[in-house]
Amino acid sequence: MENQFFVDSQALSPAALEKKHRLEQDPTARKSHMEYLPGMEVLDSDLKDRVLAGMGSYDYTRYTAADVKAALEHTTCSLEDFKALLSPAAAPFLEEMARKAHGETQRHFGNTVYLFTPLYIANYCENYCVYCGFNCYNHIQRMKLTMEQIQHEMEIIAQSGMEEILILTGESRAQSDVAYIGEACKLARKYFRMVGLEIYPVNTEEYRYLHQCGADYVTVFQETYDTDKYEQLHLLGHKRVWPYRFDAQERALRGGMRGVAFSALLGLSDFRKDALATGLHAYLLQRKYPAAEISLSCPRLRPIVNNDKINPLDVGERELCQVLCAYRLFLPFAGITVSSRESARFRDGIVKIAATKVSAGVSTGIGDHEEKYTGKSTGAQQGDEQFEIADGRSFAQMYHDMDGEGLQPVLNDYLYV
Repeated sequence: MENQFFVDSQALSPAALEKKHRLEQDPTARKSHMEYLPGMEVLDSDLKDRVLAGMGSYDYTRYTAADVKAALEHTTCSLEDFKALLSPAAAPFLEEMARKAHGETQRHFGNTVYLFTPLYIANYCENYCVYCGFNCYNHIQRMKLTMEQIQHEMEIIAQSGMEEILILTGESRAQSDVAYIGEACKLARKYFRMVGLEIYPVNTEEYRYLHQCGADYVTVFQETYDTDKYEQLHLLGHKRVWPYRFDAQERALRGGMRGVAFSALLGLSDFRKDALATGLHAYLLQRKYPAAEISLSCPRLRPIVNNDKINPLDVGERELCQVLCAYRLFLPFAGITVSSRESARFRDGIVKIAATKVSAGVSTGIGDHEEKYTGKSTGAQQGDEQFEIADGRSFAQMYHDMDGEGLQPVLNDYLYV
């Protein structure tokens, strides 16, 4: 089936190279990015239209310093205030935004900062996303862990003291089907108190099955809410279907997941509009599902294999801080995660202001935790990493650093009975 297309990137055939070239050069060779593929669940939901309308009408150039000052004076941050705080007019008020965001974070989360680590169990992918290190045309070492290997990786991570894990795969149903991911969740539940998933979007009943296997929450990167730019960046595969990806969090909640996380990959398109759409998406879903635990991530592009020229463009650390502060003021109860894509210096600072969760002991490769955690070289095959990280601190070092900053590191706040 064409929608299950997969390329062995270690040895691209002439036919595969020709198809890749046609996809890049000829938009008519690509399937519509707004049409569902067979087997994709369609929700009766108006959230897509509302988010797109909100983003489409957002003209951040019209906001003034007076609008920003008014937003900072309000006790509750409205959608209009959120728009002002994301605008260029808010840049001179970053310190005031940070102080107010710090107050909101303290009010709702105290001094706590949550720690977790990701575990990539496979890096096969059937999508052609031009910016991604895992895409099906990239020449990387592909690998899928066996259940025995997954258990060994989890044992190594658990021995470090970590209690929350995020399981990730490349986006390939053929290589990492729902049953495989479910078995990984069952294993994870034996070693960790919290289990998250960052996998390809699935249907409601599949999310229900994964929740029954032990998954607590689901993270989905929309990448960009700009549908035109999305079409230009996602040329092949299930991920190309923008609306199916958009509805993933709602399907996960309908499937019983306790929490969902949202994110745009800042730098793919206009970061202010993507940040507005991300916040609005989370806000509207929270109103629709009041019991859901909502969280946000705010990653920027990182250098990846075969795409050395793709780097963060107009999103510097000050802009990133502005977005994070605006998120905190607009969604004061939401968790905010800052990944190891950012520097240790930036993460140490932002957890005092707006962020509530950081990763530690991170590897974006496949099957390399023993070597990275213990220094012991196993000689076993390993899969290549998805992107380069900037903060490589171990769990023990991260815990020590957060504690030294006067914060309270939290490994888990749930008790299953």
